[in-house]
Amino acid sequence: MSAIITRIDPHSPADKAGLQVGETLLSIGGHAIHDVMDYKFYAYDPRLTLELQGPGGARRTVKLRKQEGQDLGLEFETYLMDAQKGCANRCVFCFIDQLPRGMRRSLYFKDDDARLSFLLGNYITMTNLSDEDADRIIRMRISPLNVSVHTTDPDLRTKMLGNPNGGPSLRHLYAFAAAGVRIHAQIVACPGWNDGAALEKTLRDLSALYPSVESVAVVPVGLTRYREGLTPLTPVGEREARDMIAAIDWQRAQNLRQYGTAIAAAADELYLKAHLPLPGPDYYEGYPQLDNGVGLMSLFEEELRGALSCEDGDLPAPSPCTIACGLAAAPFMERMVGLIREKCPGLRARVIGIRNDFFGETVDVSGLVTGGDLLRQLPGKLEGTRLLLPVVMLRDKENVFLDDVTPEDLERALGVTVHAPEIDGGVFLDTVLER
Repeated sequence: MSAIITRIDPHSPADKAGLQVGETLLSIGGHAIHDVMDYKFYAYDPRLTLELQGPGGARRTVKLRKQEGQDLGLEFETYLMDAQKGCANRCVFCFIDQLPRGMRRSLYFKDDDARLSFLLGNYITMTNLSDEDADRIIRMRISPLNVSVHTTDPDLRTKMLGNPNGGPSLRHLYAFAAAGVRIHAQIVACPGWNDGAALEKTLRDLSALYPSVESVAVVPVGLTRYREGLTPLTPVGEREARDMIAAIDWQRAQNLRQYGTAIAAAADELYLKAHLPLPGPDYYEGYPQLDNGVGLMSLFEEELRGALSCEDGDLPAPSPCTIACGLAAAPFMERMVGLIREKCPGLRARVIGIRNDFFGETVDVSGLVTGGDLLRQLPGKLEGTRLLLPVVMLRDKENVFLDDVTPEDLERALGVTVHAPEIDGGVFLDTVLER
């Protein structure tokens, strides 16, 4: 347990109650505080009794009042107030196992922590959950949880996860659903493994758990060129992607008839691999798995069209710019630039799809483009001195590419100003139209 207070927000309930930096939060309302979930759950009520221990070992009790749900205003030595739980699996499709050597250490850590699923949206496999852990999730009504299911066939799941607990841990999924814990499920589709009849069964089984299972996303497996010694896998091609989408569409039709909602959806990447048009906004039913790449492009186009509709007449030409993205997204971005050009005939903007030499050409998404590939492929192709990149190329809060190149490195080497706007059609329009 690491519930030592390291900071107290000024004017917060904790500050007003006289809590001190360096004290350890032992309990709230008589409930021991072991981690962040205990802290958030037991600190929700408007009237609280806190037990604290000072650096010298002396204990005291503090009572305070606050608004229901208001945070106490405390920070601790670690965000989780406990060690982060790592992954015990050896998944045949694990992307981290496909990283080259020599990258920064943090990229090799595999988390599988139910607390981060609830707090940050990370996906968990449930294989490291004890029955006590699962009971606590149910007791605290922790929702929603993002769960990597992959298959509901116990034997196949055990094999795919490389963990003897892969199949047995599905009991937690069914217990969560029975208790009304809200779940967003993920299936990483691997040809020859969990596609075909196995995918149909998984979609059917998960749909039967509605309304607890609120959404199911099917995403294609990502394979890098660093797979020596790993389980042989086949990438998702056009035929496989079309078959997967057909299975998803069939299950969606059943769900719509039975529940009035579709539940299952294919990731944008599946449509790109299938060379099929992206669905419209209605397909995604509120975009419940946007961070998983399900509907990101559809929403982006909707936002861009909405922003353009607010503009009257032709727009003045901005300064020229270059837009770099992964190869898969390049045709889509060309079309988005074309929409802007209809309102801004003088626009000079060039879209460049970046081939992924770092991870291999089978990896074509923007989020895995490295700074080194940008440095090697952009010289001599730039339009203007503004370079627009999707923010997903940069690691969250680190402002660095996967290979440790920084935006500042690009600016110095290419003589450009780097812009990495958030993934929002309206923000993108504003960035393109800057002078």
